[in-house]
Amino acid sequence: MAEVNRRHFIHGSMALGLFAAMSESLSAFADDAPTGLVGLTISEASRRIRARQLTSTELTQAFLDRIKIYNPKLNVFITVMHDDALKQAAILDKDAKAGNFRGPLHGLPIVLKDNIDTAGTRTTAASQVFDDRVPIEDAFVAEKLKLAGAVILGKANMHEFAMGHTSASTYFGSVRNPWAPDRTPAGSSGGCAVAVISDLCVAAVGTDTGGSVRMPAAYCSMVGLKPTYGLISIRGIVPLTYSLDHCGPMTKTVEDAAILLNVMAGYDKLDVGSVEHGKEDYTQSMKQPVAKIRLGIPRAPFFDRLDEETSSAIEVAIAVLSKLTASTKDVTLPSTGGFSSLALNAETQAYHLQLYRRNKQGYSMSIRRNLETGLKAFDDVSDEPCSEKVTDYVLSNWELIKLRRTIDDAFTDFDLVALPTMRLLPPTINEALSREEDPKPREPEIDNNCRPFDVFGIPAISIPCGFSNTGLPIGLMIAGPRFSEGRVLALAHAYEQATQWHLRKPVLTPTMTIPPVIRKS
Repeated sequence: MAEVNRRHFIHGSMALGLFAAMSESLSAFADDAPTGLVGLTISEASRRIRARQLTSTELTQAFLDRIKIYNPKLNVFITVMHDDALKQAAILDKDAKAGNFRGPLHGLPIVLKDNIDTAGTRTTAASQVFDDRVPIEDAFVAEKLKLAGAVILGKANMHEFAMGHTSASTYFGSVRNPWAPDRTPAGSSGGCAVAVISDLCVAAVGTDTGGSVRMPAAYCSMVGLKPTYGLISIRGIVPLTYSLDHCGPMTKTVEDAAILLNVMAGYDKLDVGSVEHGKEDYTQSMKQPVAKIRLGIPRAPFFDRLDEETSSAIEVAIAVLSKLTASTKDVTLPSTGGFSSLALNAETQAYHLQLYRRNKQGYSMSIRRNLETGLKAFDDVSDEPCSEKVTDYVLSNWELIKLRRTIDDAFTDFDLVALPTMRLLPPTINEALSREEDPKPREPEIDNNCRPFDVFGIPAISIPCGFSNTGLPIGLMIAGPRFSEGRVLALAHAYEQATQWHLRKPVLTPTMTIPPVIRKS
């Protein structure tokens, strides 16, 4: 294979040393199928459909054919909407033939995480509890995508009820990381990330409560954007912790994320978390100059206990960013240590109270254990511990409101921050399941940097920035103050254009070997 042109990559000895230590080839596609239609980005596919060089039916069928080969191996989908997708595509092809284009998503196959309601198609949240749940209405974001001309290709596998970050614990079987099928793709939007990087769809939509869009983006080497809290309505999405839940695009490029955000953003008066924000064209905002951006590096605590290879890749990425921006300096962000995200778990418990009482055995062992302690407080509302929990919840909610109202003050002498998305490389599925199913108390994992940005409610994006010596992806996170999506996208796009990491794809073959999952007895 021909070597990728590196003229835009930083030429320091550190960068070249790390670059050489990684895979020699950064070819755009590693297997034969993506050289055709399924490798197209949103922007590329949209141009071809508008030029009538491609039909939605052709593109949709190409993905369905590929899904048939690789879904049994990677376990990406809970539901493939084969017939519905082709019917949608045929209607959109008729519109296109008549010159009626709905926008850049017209005719493009999109995958939704399976906690996003779809009218007439089951939405399970990857749990036996919802195995036969069929919503009668679309989620707000699903409706917006359909109106924009997107073809809903299927519903992606995920961590059960989004209560974890590995996508290993799911009623429908663990999701596989295509870069190393014995490892997790992270979660909870793991199926969405695998679908995108494996070219099983043009793009996907996931949810993020503690990093569930950005973590899989990092572990799968693609783009995941968590916007400002309330910018995208979460009505019609099975909640985890409503006050922290976000919905965001998962794509092959930063430009694609901007295109999806244009469609997904919007005020919804029926969603109490939705916020009114002036209409913005994020594809244009993404093109703003970045040379005057003052970049902050929040080393403490986000660079603590980093995997050595992750640390090296991030330092190289920061060196690239320093060439693109006006200045780079170490900074600090407000601590979320005084905020009790555990107290907000009352929102999770309230949603599951009746479900759990009716169908306790429908929950997997690890999720059941997570719920049991909190739900005991609901058994007797006069109990003092329950009163204390209510007080804790109210105080925590007040602290959350204050943090979100004041977070912009932290960005006084810097504009954006850059940091590692994940601190460690992807664990194996067996390791993840062993940890999740072990009944013994365990220390919290410190493997990611994502949750504080859900608490802050500010935009954060994860983009590819390198690989370990064994070919495992590493992600870079860029974040900014509330409603700074345009500037965050601009710097992410500039970095993407200065490097080649986003072009690398996992090697997939129809005969690839999938290692077994070994569960504890």
